[in-house]
Amino acid sequence: MTKQEIINKLNKNHKDFAKMIKGLNSRDFMFSPDNKWTAGQHLDHIFRSVSPLIMAFTLPKFIIRLLFGKANQPSISYDELINKYLSKLEKGGTATGKYVPKAVKSALKEQLANHLLEVAAGLTKKIDKYTEEQLDEYVLPHPLLGKITIREMLFFTIHHAEQHHNTVLRNTEQKLVYQHTALG
Repeated sequence: MTKQEIINKLNKNHKDFAKMIKGLNSRDFMFSPDNKWTAGQHLDHIFRSVSPLIMAFTLPKFIIRLLFGKANQPSISYDELINKYLSKLEKGGTATGKYVPKAVKSALKEQLANHLLEVAAGLTKKIDKYTEEQLDEYVLPHPLLGKITIREMLFFTIHHAEQHHNTVLRNTEQKLVYQHTALG
């Protein structure tokens, strides 16, 4: 995936996610299947995951190299990275520390969704300052995947928004099944 394709996909996935979240009514936004995350918590988690990337991309490249080193192998493909990530999840990997979302009130839905869009737009502007080669040269730490190239981190970020978008949609459908079963 080229830098421009990454930028386009990042924008699209975060816009689609924010739009879907904004379209939820309060009950769907606050629904928690089996004490799992609400849609608001999914939104907060994605916001918490994208925000640190802005800071990383703000650092001068020599600082990134100094802090995290340089890639010692080429970037893997999008599909390879996602398979690696899903494997980590299957082995019990979960969000920890600052990536664990807080409860989000329905009244904050629009505000947080708009903040996510601002952060995602800011990230895509920062990406544009990197060359194709630099996306494969520098590495950043990922909580589950370890040090990965910037390109791989962006692949993850693309997938991550889509993954949580799909989870919220499934949860909303599950809510309808619960309601139908309760009424039946």
